[in-house]
Amino acid sequence: MNLFNLHTHSNFCDGKAEPEEYILKAIELGFHTLGFSSHAAVPFENNFSLKEERFDEYISTIRVLKDKYSEKINIFLSLEIDYIPGITKDFEEFVRKGNLDYTIGGVHLVRNKEKQGLWFIDGPRQETYENGLMKLFNGNIRKGVETYYHQLQEMIVTQKPDIIAHIDKIKMHNKDRYFSEDEKWYQDLVWKTLKYIAGETNCVVEVNTRGIYKKRSDSLFPGLQILEQILHLKIPVTLSSDAHKPDELNSYFDETISLLKDIGFNELLCFSKDGWEKQNI
Repeated sequence: MNLFNLHTHSNFCDGKAEPEEYILKAIELGFHTLGFSSHAAVPFENNFSLKEERFDEYISTIRVLKDKYSEKINIFLSLEIDYIPGITKDFEEFVRKGNLDYTIGGVHLVRNKEKQGLWFIDGPRQETYENGLMKLFNGNIRKGVETYYHQLQEMIVTQKPDIIAHIDKIKMHNKDRYFSEDEKWYQDLVWKTLKYIAGETNCVVEVNTRGIYKKRSDSLFPGLQILEQILHLKIPVTLSSDAHKPDELNSYFDETISLLKDIGFNELLCFSKDGWEKQNI
């Protein structure tokens, strides 16, 4: 497969290296395309997002590198934008301000409108997930998961991101302890979310390998059953490693391509200077 990755985090947010280091590694690996997608700024203190005061520097840095390496690799500019109803900005504001090539939308922080605070479902620590579930949802996992998927559905309909990030991220710290992905109520939530994507948007769903290679998930985001449903609904997919280090750019790609072929996928979408293009796998 011709290699590409559209979901990449540098040290402008919670990544671990300068953008140029990722580009050099991508060229070494034979990539034809690399997209940078720092976490967009959110209006509260955190240790993962791009700082508002560095926004212009981020934009200009990626654009300079795009020109510098234009004969060797296609570089694109994006943001991974959190959607928190009533708190975060509309995606279109970021697009206009940064003249972004595409957007990635995701839910990392779940808002229970009945309580103060946010449930952080990501990160390396399971206790953060558990404490948030107890504080924001009184330990009611079904209510918490339903709120996550409703927030995701609202993002899909109102923001229409080009790419939907790690669609079933809510499972990562669950590890079959609080709910089963085989439960009907959970499967109904997923199916409804996929129907929104198939029926109302042109969103691309990313197949994200980070959970597996970081050993935080036993399956891809999304998992096998959801991927089968995505294929049935003819929803387009792209492949990303959600890299936070240059060495992660193609992590678990070979295994994922093999799995996608076994399911029945025969193409991925990749962004190009002419927009979205199909790439055979």
